[in-house]
Amino acid sequence: MANFNFNRVMLGGRLTADPENKQTTDGVSITSFTIAVNRKGTTADGKAVADFFKVTAWRSLADFACKFFRRGSAIFVVGTVQNRSYVDHEGTKRYVTEILAEEISFVDSKGETASVPGADGAQVEKPAPLASSYASAEDFSISDKDEDLPF
Repeated sequence: MANFNFNRVMLGGRLTADPENKQTTDGVSITSFTIAVNRKGTTADGKAVADFFKVTAWRSLADFACKFFRRGSAIFVVGTVQNRSYVDHEGTKRYVTEILAEEISFVDSKGETASVPGADGAQVEKPAPLASSYASAEDFSISDKDEDLPF
């Protein structure tokens, strides 16, 4: 396969802390947060093993994350893996691997987590999940009449 490049990641987990909305010098919103994702299985003593992924969101996606998600919120993120380096204030070159978010979605339904504490301690209601437009199984009946079928 010549020139095959693919960089896509999907993560589902829980936030380890509240996302904080920051602004660049140009006024662009940015937030970073960490998602804890449990691995399958447990350690020998029965404890869950988790991986922690740093996620960065920009602009309206950053605003969305800060408005609706708090520490412990279940979250689903789709994005790309990004490697970058910078020089810290001591002159040491540092390397960072992070997820650059392209989509952020709710996981919990309103019934599972009706409200979460906001940054000021007040309770913030999560938006209700989208109502399903599908009919229930009770709305259908089985017919054994072949003449009613359109084919």
